[in-house]
Amino acid sequence: MSDHASETLLARYTSGDPDIPGDQLWAVEAHLENCADCRAKLTPDPLLATVWSALEPELVTPPAKVRRARRLATWASPSMVPWLAMTTFVTAVALLIDLTLADSFAVLLVAPVAPVLGVAAAWSRGLDPAYELTVATPRAGLSLVLRRTLAVLAVVLPPLLLFGWLAGESPALWLLPCLAVTVGTLALGGLIGVQRAAIVIAVLWTALVIGPSLIGEGAPVVFEPAGVPAWGIALLAGAVVVMTRSEVYTRLGR
Repeated sequence: MSDHASETLLARYTSGDPDIPGDQLWAVEAHLENCADCRAKLTPDPLLATVWSALEPELVTPPAKVRRARRLATWASPSMVPWLAMTTFVTAVALLIDLTLADSFAVLLVAPVAPVLGVAAAWSRGLDPAYELTVATPRAGLSLVLRRTLAVLAVVLPPLLLFGWLAGESPALWLLPCLAVTVGTLALGGLIGVQRAAIVIAVLWTALVIGPSLIGEGAPVVFEPAGVPAWGIALLAGAVVVMTRSEVYTRLGR
C-alpha cells in the first residue's frame, strides 16, 4: 500500500469489520507497521506511542531465530509431524500387505486419501498449540492453508511414489485422485472446517472405496483409466470452489 490508508478503511479495520477482503486486510496491516501517521489515526492516545516505541525495534528487526520460526510457521505446525509420521507408517504397512499377499493393492487404496489427515493437522484448533495466534493474524487465510497443504504433499508424495513403485502401482492410477481428494478436502473445509472435512472425506473413502474393494475382487472402478476425466473435473471444480471462496479461509476457525 504505497499511499496512506483511507479513513473509511481504517475505521472498518478498527471496528474489526469481518467483511474486509483478505488482500485489503493484509495491506492495511503491513502499511500500519511502517506508517506512524496512520497508526496515530487509529487512536491518539499517548499510550499507543509509548507502547509502540518499545515494540518497534523488535518488530522492525526481529532476531534471526524469530524470523526463521515465522517462516516455518507459514509452512508447517508442530502437530503435523506425528500425523505425517503416522501417514507414512500406514502406507508402509499397506506396502507390506501388498508384498505379502498376492493380488493385493493396499497402497493403491491408501494413496489417494493419505494426505488428508496431514492436511487436517495442518489447520486444526485441537492439534495446533499456536492455532489461536495463527488464525488471529490478518495474513492467516487461504495463502497459509495452501502453503501448509503443499508442505503436507511435499512430505507425503515421495514415500507414496516409492512405496507405489515397490508395490508395482503406477502413479498414473492414484496421483490425480490424490490431488482431487486433497483439494476437495479444502473446498469442503471452507464450509465445515478443514478438520471436519478431512474426517468426512476419510470416512466416505473408506466406506465407498476401501470397504467394497475388500469384499470384491480387483481394484475399484475409480482407478480405471476411464475415470481420469472425472477426477480431472473433480480437481478443477474443487480448485474453483477454493479460489472463489478465498475470503472464507481468512475467517476460518475464528
